[in-house]
Amino acid sequence: MNSLNRKGQSNRQKSESISVNHTLEEYERMELNGDLDQLDTIMQETVGESADFSVRRFRIFGHYSAVIYCFSHMVQQTMLNEEIMKPLMNVPSHLNPELLVREELAEFLVNETLYHCGVETEKMMDRLLSAVLAGDTVIAIEGVKAALLISTRGIEKRGIEQPATEQVIRGPREGFIETLGTNLGLIRYRLQSTQLRVESMEIGRRTKSKVALCYLRDITDPNLLKELKRRLSNIDIDGILDSGYLEQFIEDNKWSPFPQVQYTERPDKIVANLLEGRVAILVDGSPLALVVPTIFAQFYQTVEDYTERFLLMSAIRLARLVALIFSLVFPALYVAVISFNPELIPTEFAVAVAGGRAGVPFPAVVEVLIMEVSMEVLREATIRLPQQVGGALSIVGVLVIGQAAVAAGFASPITVVIIALTTIGSFATPAYNAALALRLLRFPLIFMAGTFGLYGVMIGLILIANHMLSLKSFGVPYLSPIVPGNFQGMKDVLIRSPLSWMNRRPSFLAPQDDVKLRPPQKHQDGEQPDGDQSS
Repeated sequence: MNSLNRKGQSNRQKSESISVNHTLEEYERMELNGDLDQLDTIMQETVGESADFSVRRFRIFGHYSAVIYCFSHMVQQTMLNEEIMKPLMNVPSHLNPELLVREELAEFLVNETLYHCGVETEKMMDRLLSAVLAGDTVIAIEGVKAALLISTRGIEKRGIEQPATEQVIRGPREGFIETLGTNLGLIRYRLQSTQLRVESMEIGRRTKSKVALCYLRDITDPNLLKELKRRLSNIDIDGILDSGYLEQFIEDNKWSPFPQVQYTERPDKIVANLLEGRVAILVDGSPLALVVPTIFAQFYQTVEDYTERFLLMSAIRLARLVALIFSLVFPALYVAVISFNPELIPTEFAVAVAGGRAGVPFPAVVEVLIMEVSMEVLREATIRLPQQVGGALSIVGVLVIGQAAVAAGFASPITVVIIALTTIGSFATPAYNAALALRLLRFPLIFMAGTFGLYGVMIGLILIANHMLSLKSFGVPYLSPIVPGNFQGMKDVLIRSPLSWMNRRPSFLAPQDDVKLRPPQKHQDGEQPDGDQSS
């Protein structure tokens, strides 16, 4: 008792700059002793110096002194009043409070009094402090060496809507929100399997952010799960505010422009990846879930590729790939041909291009770079401005500024067309982070084209391909299933084959159960299943 008092006095003498987590570590092995005054001192020294910290003293059944600790703006007040305070303050007609044994009072309240399922007893001080910081309620009773820990968290949240970054024409309209529990419920709703496992951990010394790992126990490779846990456990940072923080810590190559972790707001997309053997990472407070491991082919695939018929979506996927290639090499090819190999252009078209560039004082490479930088600045300004103003700015930028640049002699009409097609091609890439990588790589390719012509373009593309071949995501080659080659996986790369052809899970994920689609069972004596018999 005296040692605890001395510790409380030493804590009060420390400066206000001591972090909350450091205080939690000080109380890590401390147990409650039933003294409410001492508990109140500890609470006030650690989390109590805040305007929203609520302390409510009352008597249980009018006989036992007790106190409630919570943050008023993080709990559900109605639940606290109706399901907790009301049954604790009203004496049941069949009960004589004086006959209760004080040591057994906590268990009696949990089992026979409270109208709430999320109640448990806790003796450790650091866990009680962490629970209050997370939005739960703590009820301590005089003389009882265990407090009641009640789940009353009630954070305001937005409704479930269609993700703005991944809109579809045919497909579900649900998207993740910032609350982890709701997101896990959306996954459970779509994947009602006994093999679905959710493991939770806390990352961040100050934020104590909850991180959930979702996987299918009978499909996911155990080595993948072990490696992911190792990388997450090595993260030692004061705060995790979004899943993007985790992405930067667990990716294999932080210097690569290409994303090695996929993120999505769609529960159906997460479930589809879980069924293939991947692992999903969700962070409380972030609507974006991470998927590992990731290959490059995932970044130009969409949900509609699988909800529509394969023939139509294969053609659209090919068009998407053409747009992706355009967004990377089109400006560099234009610079190389105009500057070094104009003889490759048809004569009539060459005359038109020369006439358009007659009044432009810059070389082709400088002209393209000026237009590219202007387009990137315009695009960034459009994203950051409010939606009502951003639409108007994009139209003004494309029409007025582009036309004015041509009239002033800063750029030729053909350059404006090239940059416009390149920008449209980058918009056709579904994944924003992959499109951003291609936009970044355009500039070194333009420099190479302006210096060495078509040789420079080829050297640049070879270097990019070589870099992509060297990338891995949790041990999986980035260009799988093309390199290394796998026939089963190639059915869903350039085109989307019929679902009946894709009967096995990707082999590069090393799934425990690789059978995805089983063939229909054959009936003896030529019998047909019920419902298929001819009349």
